[in-house]
Amino acid sequence: MPLSANNPDRTSWLHVNKDSDFPIQNIPFGVFLTKDDIITIGTRIGDTAIDLGALHQLGYFEGIPLTDDIFLQDTLNDFIADGRKTWRLVRNRIAEIFDAENSILKNNTAHKETILFRLDEIEMQLPIFVGDYTDFYASKEHATNVGSMFRDPENALMPNWLHLPVGYHGRSSSIIPSGIPIHRPQGQTMPADATKPVFGPSKLVDFELEMAFITTDANDLGEPIPISEAEEYIFGLVLFNDWSARDIQKWEYVPLGPFLGKNFASSMSPWIVTLDALEPFRVESPKQDPKPLPYLQSKGKKSFDINLEASIMPKGAKETTVCKSNFKYMYWNMSQQLAHHTVNGCPVNSGDMMGSGTISGPTEDSYGSMLELTWKGTKPLKLRDGSERKFINDYDTVIMRGFCKNDDVRIGFGSVKTQLLPVFEPKKK
Repeated sequence: MPLSANNPDRTSWLHVNKDSDFPIQNIPFGVFLTKDDIITIGTRIGDTAIDLGALHQLGYFEGIPLTDDIFLQDTLNDFIADGRKTWRLVRNRIAEIFDAENSILKNNTAHKETILFRLDEIEMQLPIFVGDYTDFYASKEHATNVGSMFRDPENALMPNWLHLPVGYHGRSSSIIPSGIPIHRPQGQTMPADATKPVFGPSKLVDFELEMAFITTDANDLGEPIPISEAEEYIFGLVLFNDWSARDIQKWEYVPLGPFLGKNFASSMSPWIVTLDALEPFRVESPKQDPKPLPYLQSKGKKSFDINLEASIMPKGAKETTVCKSNFKYMYWNMSQQLAHHTVNGCPVNSGDMMGSGTISGPTEDSYGSMLELTWKGTKPLKLRDGSERKFINDYDTVIMRGFCKNDDVRIGFGSVKTQLLPVFEPKKK
């Protein structure tokens, strides 16, 4: 099926700024609360939010096999479960409706009042119900940096790392949308030179610059997904800040991996950008040596050139960009991750989320975490307001952005913003 929505020459009758992340070629999907307190599934062109539930009820998706309530739900899970053919039909139709040459909706004032919203009239929600969440550890630069800090730099990567996409099963209940603040986590840590652990607030709260992909229903129990088919089951991507408490994590992670150091919060951007929208930005993955086993060998361009950045904004101050990285640095691509995840027959469902792991690049300014940027706190970063950071302070807001750009179009993800509040204090009764 042709991706007519990707036509770089198409323009919209809706206003779109030149540097917008959301031109008519993007058409991401999300869930928002309207000014009338109605939750609906929607999309966005420029700074206009589009109510797909209303668009469907008014007959604009005629001819596409959709249930009456497909866009009237509070998550995208059922729509995602309909599969790639439906996603493409819907996205192509939206592009047609809002094309500058199409006046059917443009000239219908009553319909526009029902369908279109300003961004200040809506409140973005978590777009999916995340049944299961897996976080990978798939950036070679990040894994090498962390291994060098905590082990022997000559043997920074564990023996298995170059042979498989390492991952762990994370906590889905603490995945939150952009704009929701979090509290500084508490747990056990082992202070330097101490003989027994102590309990208290984490002193080393960190961000992790990641992306995550969202899956559709993919396989039955016992059925692997071949790497050649993996992308058929990937709906789209979001920006992902997988918060970490480094001191808690260091004490607890051996032998079974992350637990309290990771499960207190992970923040995602609210608009899911489809894999189809990213098609023009495919690039080759990094060369893999040694060559992976046959089930992990992918053909063609399976990575994407997505510019990423992270900023820190202290309370009452302007933000400082502390990192610029790129999704293309990922050593293990999404197809390899999904193929490995399911090779033992693990079922993958609609709305499942797969985090990339921290995405670090080859230069110091492209490291995707404070752990690396400050090298365990030994090289503090100076912010625009003159203050310094080794890790994230209370009331700091971490902001992540991502976009693709070529000579024809810019496709972006918006941002994910999360403020870190002090340790939670129960209300006095």
